[in-house]
Amino acid sequence: MPPAPTPETSVDGPAVQAPAPNPTLRLWLPALAFFTVMATLIGLLHAYLISRLVDGAALGPSFAWAGRLVVWGAFFALFVGLLAGRALPRPFSTLAQWVGFGWLGAFGVLLSATAATDVGLGLARLAGVDVASWAQPRAVGVLLVVLPVLALGAFVARRPVVKRVEVHVDGLPAAFDGFRVVQLSDVHLGETLRRPFAEALVAQVNGLRADVVVLTGDIVDGQVGKLEDDVAPLRGLEAAHGVYFVTGNHEYYHGADAWEAAMAALGLTVLRNAHRVIEKGGAQLVIAGVPDLQGSSFSSAHRPDAAQAFHGAPAGAKRLLLAHQPRFAKHARGHGVDLMLSGHTHAGQIAPFNFFVKLQQPVVAGLHVIDGVRTYTSAGTGYWGPPFRVLTRGEVTEVVLRVGPK
Repeated sequence: MPPAPTPETSVDGPAVQAPAPNPTLRLWLPALAFFTVMATLIGLLHAYLISRLVDGAALGPSFAWAGRLVVWGAFFALFVGLLAGRALPRPFSTLAQWVGFGWLGAFGVLLSATAATDVGLGLARLAGVDVASWAQPRAVGVLLVVLPVLALGAFVARRPVVKRVEVHVDGLPAAFDGFRVVQLSDVHLGETLRRPFAEALVAQVNGLRADVVVLTGDIVDGQVGKLEDDVAPLRGLEAAHGVYFVTGNHEYYHGADAWEAAMAALGLTVLRNAHRVIEKGGAQLVIAGVPDLQGSSFSSAHRPDAAQAFHGAPAGAKRLLLAHQPRFAKHARGHGVDLMLSGHTHAGQIAPFNFFVKLQQPVVAGLHVIDGVRTYTSAGTGYWGPPFRVLTRGEVTEVVLRVGPK
């Protein structure tokens, strides 16, 4: 009787081993599926805007055709903008993102305003009001409201304000009372936020004379080779006890290892599951950092690990942790973290999309206790994508540590 087949043999001879799964496909197939679903949904929402603001305006067939052409052209420009940062050289990538992302922001505000007026008209109908003649005034009214909102949103998006936050830490050594940590997060230097923005930001930070400056991820939106001149001003960041950097999810989209090396070359201390000890007046403070939660999807070397980050830290010293996403708090629990600094949320960036942040993160922004960990979540310093902020404001956060009960 022939031997039973084994994983190495078969009745017909040596078995053919199944090919190893392609890690690139494992990463990009879900992204492609998500992109397809989102493109379909966004296309349907564009059709909704056309039905309300173009066809609903009832200004004649010529206007209707022109309006449809503009809206569908903007729809395709949106996706060109999303892909342009990788696929096109400058200045084409810059132009494509200004147009595409500019429309993405306008689309979001138009959609919100149009949906709100639909709700209003629906309530009026229920109250017995004849709204048949309101379609044209509604279309004009939406545009008259949205245009100044976008203009103001573009103005404030490039002008982050200094936000001072005092955090009382029980048992903080007196030497660290008043210790100032200046946080930058979600700057997103790229095609529409370039070197002049970085230069202005460095001047703003240095004017605060921080004890420590921390960059909590998503500082860039592009590859090192394209953005090296735009990030160069970060070399000028000044702090008495150092400048520290951890990765955000966007660093991984553009080569996290390369960006860690670039930040280190600029004089920043990269904290990848590591810490540093700051000594002042005979007391110690530990600053640790972890990679973004998405890091492990790209490399096992980038899996965030709070235990490893604090390994060897002096016992009894107060602990500050840098982690890009506030939902990392559940992984930081039990590691003696006195304060975690995060970002990622942009505080929603464009209202009313702030309400959707809670679908993915435990908080929108601000100082909260998350899973037992005191966490400050920055509203972000710059912006991603649409060059607007509506009912939110970018911030340079000045966190001041104070002695006192939590």
